[in-house]
Amino acid sequence: MSLFWRIFSLNATGLVAAAALLLGPVTVSTPVLPNEALVVVAGLAALLVGNAVVLRIGLAPLQRLGRAMATADLLHPGPRAPVAGPAEAAALITTYNTMLDRLESERATSAARALSAQERERRRIARELHDEVGQTLTAVLLQLKRVADRAPEELREEVGQAQEATRSGLDEIRRVARRLRPGVLEELGLASALRSLAAEFSTRGLAVRHQVPGELPPLTEEVELVLYRVAQEGLTNTVRHSGADRAEIRLRPVADGVELLVRDNGTGLEEGREGSGIRGMRERALLIGAALSLGPAPERGTDVRLRVPLTSGAGS
Repeated sequence: MSLFWRIFSLNATGLVAAAALLLGPVTVSTPVLPNEALVVVAGLAALLVGNAVVLRIGLAPLQRLGRAMATADLLHPGPRAPVAGPAEAAALITTYNTMLDRLESERATSAARALSAQERERRRIARELHDEVGQTLTAVLLQLKRVADRAPEELREEVGQAQEATRSGLDEIRRVARRLRPGVLEELGLASALRSLAAEFSTRGLAVRHQVPGELPPLTEEVELVLYRVAQEGLTNTVRHSGADRAEIRLRPVADGVELLVRDNGTGLEEGREGSGIRGMRERALLIGAALSLGPAPERGTDVRLRVPLTSGAGS
């Protein structure tokens, strides 16, 4: 029954009962007698209480819907608001749930297109860095080698310094290119790519351990790329923000898929604050239907967990 008819029925019942009593045994004197005033006040109070109860029950689903709308976050999909209450409230809640489903689907689709374009642009930039800038610096190194062989003794130290600076720049460009386009992931697979990632970050002042089994359930290329990018972003956040000196990467099969864990011993997460890196990890997790959680590590630091269900491509 709609809220309108609930209130109308209650009021109509009260008025009909009052009219029947007034036409029957109940009368109102002039002036009003105390017992007559008591009956009128009691009837009015009963009608008001009945209206308040009906409104409270009828509007409760709308209050729950308001709380659900205030806490809704497309990056944190959760249960839908329960459909209950009068017809108007039930129709509104159903419409809201349908709208939320559509928004989450559209966001996932647009995020997939954006991340796919991002990966293509990363591969293009990495290829240009490797093929153009890398080759140019390699040629500069060869030229400096020839100059160093013919340079006077007093200039060889400066030429050597130029060689070291060029070699350092070339190594940095190669490292950036590997981060933009993980060739080892395409060539050797996820396990080798994660071990290589741990070794790369271990050269940047962070001791990174890894526990990555050689045998994993069959994973799609998209799932492998998401697992690799989440591990990469987790370690990047550790280096930039946590102040940690130790970290670890674990990848293990679980009952319903695979689970990735990136753990550090840093200062932990800032309460209520998520940067673009964490939002990017959440968007990637949504693309493959995975669950991403961040929380404190058992002793100190941060745990980043990504659980990929079998339906996302593991074991398919």
